[in-house]
Amino acid sequence: MLAKAPSLPADEVFMDLEDSVAPLAKEEARGNVVQALKEGDWSGKTVVVRVNSVSTKWCAGDIHEVVGSAGGYVDCVMVPKVETASDVTFVDNLLRMIEETTGLDRRIGIEVQIETATGLRYIDEIAAASDRTETLIFGPADMSASLGLPALTAGLPMPGYPGDHWHHVLSTILIAARHAGLQAIDGPYLVIKDLDGFREMALRARALGYDGKWALHPGQVDVLNEVFTPTQDEFDKADAVLEAYRHATDVEGVGAVMFGNEMIDEASRKMAEQLAARGRAAGLEVRKTWAEFRAEWEDA
Repeated sequence: MLAKAPSLPADEVFMDLEDSVAPLAKEEARGNVVQALKEGDWSGKTVVVRVNSVSTKWCAGDIHEVVGSAGGYVDCVMVPKVETASDVTFVDNLLRMIEETTGLDRRIGIEVQIETATGLRYIDEIAAASDRTETLIFGPADMSASLGLPALTAGLPMPGYPGDHWHHVLSTILIAARHAGLQAIDGPYLVIKDLDGFREMALRARALGYDGKWALHPGQVDVLNEVFTPTQDEFDKADAVLEAYRHATDVEGVGAVMFGNEMIDEASRKMAEQLAARGRAAGLEVRKTWAEFRAEWEDA
C-alpha cells in the first residue's frame, strides 16, 4: 500500500501509524513510513503522517522518529482523537523542537481529527490552538462509539433516522473550521465496494461546503475527484460572474449588475471566486467566456 500510494490520483496521501496498525507493530511501522517517505515520488501531493493520539504512549515517539528522520518529506502531521487545545499545542511544541534540532528548513502543518464528544464540545478552542493547524477532519467511527450510536459500520446513513444523523456534527466542524480559516474534510465510508453509497455521502459533504472526503481504497478516489471538482459549466459560469462583476465595479462604477436573469453583487463574487479557485486547482480551463454568455442573452 505504501509503495502504490504515490501513483494514485489523490490530492493528499496520509500514512497511518494509528488505527490500521496493531499495537505490537506500531514501533516497527515507523521505520516503514520513513522508508516510504524517502523512497516514494510524492511530487504533486500533500504528504501527511497520522500519528497515534496524544493520550497514548506512542505519540511522541512517532513524531520524533518520523519527523526527525524524514521531516523534509512531510507536509503535515495528523493528530487523531483530539479532545483539548493542549493536545494540539503538545504536537506543535514537539514539532518546533524537532525542526530546530534537525535544522529543518520547512514548517510542518497539523491536521486535527474530531472524533469524540469531548473534541466536538471544545472544537473552537482546538481549532484556534495552533497556527500550524490546516484542517479539521471528521472521524465517524470513533464519534459513533463516543456518542453511543447503535451502529457497527461508520460513515453510512442511520436506518430509521429521519434525515442525516451526522448533519449537526458535520455542520459544527465546518463552522469551527471556517471561523478559524481551516479546511474541513469528511471522514471515511467503510463499505469500499459500495461506490453508489459512497458517492451519495460525498455529495452530502460537498453540498454542506466540505473541501473533501477520505478515500480508503483506490477505487474511491475517482468518485471523490468527480464530486469535489466543479463541472465545466459551473466553472465557466463562475469565471464569467467574476468578469462581469469586475466590469460592473471597475468600468460602470456600480456594485450590482444583472448576469442574465439574476442579479450579482459582492456576495456573488465571493461565491464565484471559491468555485473558480477549486476549478483551477483541478486543472479546468475556461471554455465559455463572459462575452459568449452575453451574446447568448442578446440573441434570446
